[in-house]
Amino acid sequence: MKVFIIGAAGGIGNRLSSLLHARGDAVSGMHRNLEQASKITDTGATAVLGDLIHNSTEELAELFRGHDAIVFSAGAHGTGQENTTLIDGAGLRKAADAASAANVSRFILVSAFPESSRGENTTENFEHYMKVKKSADVYLSHTDLDWVIVRPGVLQDEAGDGLVTAGLAINYGNVARDNVAAFIDEALHQPQLSKIIVELTDGSTPVAEAVERLIK
Repeated sequence: MKVFIIGAAGGIGNRLSSLLHARGDAVSGMHRNLEQASKITDTGATAVLGDLIHNSTEELAELFRGHDAIVFSAGAHGTGQENTTLIDGAGLRKAADAASAANVSRFILVSAFPESSRGENTTENFEHYMKVKKSADVYLSHTDLDWVIVRPGVLQDEAGDGLVTAGLAINYGNVARDNVAAFIDEALHQPQLSKIIVELTDGSTPVAEAVERLIK
């Protein structure tokens, strides 16, 4: 399988790239900054320079062409509302349109758990982020792409154990970035998992079994 990861230098995308390479898949990892290239190539992937803000839909389609699947794990990462709108929102819409133009139907989006930080003193920027992420989910879910939207809980950097809770609606909780990457790795290779929004936290079910249950 040839997989194109948008956000391949990030916490989930980089881990996913390593997993895909280990199973023999070919990975292209898109990055905006030249200094991110080595982090991507260290996973065995090919670093591809691209920019969700400045590249046109047609230019992104050229980068996507020839791949079997796209994973969107990019984000503005707290750099302000404007970047959130341009990357998490408009960037996702542009990438989805480019995937359609390039005839790459499989598209997995890393989104956000609806309950994220609810009940806490959230900022205006965070509320804007959540609104943009929901809008992106809606856009992708109305395309003809073979999409899967993954909504992880509170992301953790501790090593994952490959055990998760995954479902259409689950209780909010933490999840290791390792486990998110492992779930997406498995989901990519199970084409029956399609047109579904999955909430994901750490749990007690092996990733492969969790994906199989969702398919059933």
